[in-house]
Amino acid sequence: MNKKIFSNIDKIPRGRATDKISKVCLVLEGGAFRGVYGEGVLDALMLAGINAECTIGVSAGAMNGMNYVSGQIGRAARVNLTYRHDSRYIGLKAIRNNGGVVGFDFVMNHIDEEAFDEESFFDPRQKFVAVATNCLTGRPEYFDRDEMGPKIYDAVSASASLPFVSKMVEIDGVPYLDGGCSDKIPYRWALDQGYEKIIVVRTRPSSFRKKVKSNHLITSNVYKAYPEFAESLANSDRDYNRQCDEITILNSQKKLYVISPSVAMDVNRMEGDLEKLGQLYKLGFNDTARQIKDIMVYLYL
Repeated sequence: MNKKIFSNIDKIPRGRATDKISKVCLVLEGGAFRGVYGEGVLDALMLAGINAECTIGVSAGAMNGMNYVSGQIGRAARVNLTYRHDSRYIGLKAIRNNGGVVGFDFVMNHIDEEAFDEESFFDPRQKFVAVATNCLTGRPEYFDRDEMGPKIYDAVSASASLPFVSKMVEIDGVPYLDGGCSDKIPYRWALDQGYEKIIVVRTRPSSFRKKVKSNHLITSNVYKAYPEFAESLANSDRDYNRQCDEITILNSQKKLYVISPSVAMDVNRMEGDLEKLGQLYKLGFNDTARQIKDIMVYLYL
């Protein structure tokens, strides 16, 4: 293993979440390694005793959400800040073993010192949902852990399988890819389910909007056998901006609570600078810690 790790890895908190469940749905945006911000947010929430009754995540948000639901404080961050340059996690071995740039199997099954707590993850008191994009329809599908059983791991793997660089993940004979291709921030699902308290964890500042580019030609060529998926992928940036606009309005109406980076950091999706990623984690943790009282008020805790 490449021994390069984050210099302050020992300062990442450890511990277990409490058994107290808060009546809130947590919505986790993806963003590959920008998701390290969300890991800081989730650790701060767990340390404050805020354990959502429902967690829904997309891509990196789904992977982070698994560690949140299992109640393992600091696990997600330690894995990313220790194994980012291990090719079993990110690189050729991951591609060979998992069909994509992220070694999902390695993260879940082959890190003995950071073993995933499967028993806690499947505790029915907390609901977990992963979003993946159906490549036949181009539409998002919402996979409930309690309905999927062990197949939820396939759903999370699909949710985190980036387009263009990952093989499709089949679930019951249907091919899936990154949930962010069709629903980057699944707050609408939470609203439709009737949750009265919703916390949205962003991985970009609230003011951020994507520059909409015309990439229909690229997507239609790469995914010509999946025209509906190609269309969703081509429109995903436009749809994301629409989501951001609506989230801003809903936040102002107190229909949901948004936690987002207070500082715009230059961190790309496949960021390899571990010190930069460590600072991003710290930003997420500190942003949330400063807001705990406000969050408690929002949740009536």
